[in-house]
Amino acid sequence: MTDTSGDFAATDIAADLANLRSDIASLGESIAELMSERANTAGTAVKGVAGDARDRLSHAAGHAQDGVLGAVADLERRIERDPLTAVLIAAGLGMAIGMMTKSPR
Repeated sequence: MTDTSGDFAATDIAADLANLRSDIASLGESIAELMSERANTAGTAVKGVAGDARDRLSHAAGHAQDGVLGAVADLERRIERDPLTAVLIAAGLGMAIGMMTKSPR
């Protein structure tokens, strides 16, 4: 009489191991797909945030440029209205800068 129960047990273990390997491979693929989806979602979110930041920066730069242009226009109007004061202010600033840059002797 031969003992075939050992052969069946070995066959069952081999089948269980094959099923386990298959399940682990499937789990690995599922994790890889999930990570890929999350990476794509994160990439899309980063692109959206970067686009928003770029838009806000562009808006702020435009606003700053408008402010500077307004200040320049206001300065031009003041110079046209009172040119003597503008010349005296420019002369005073020129003298002050000249005194600061004058080398000591």
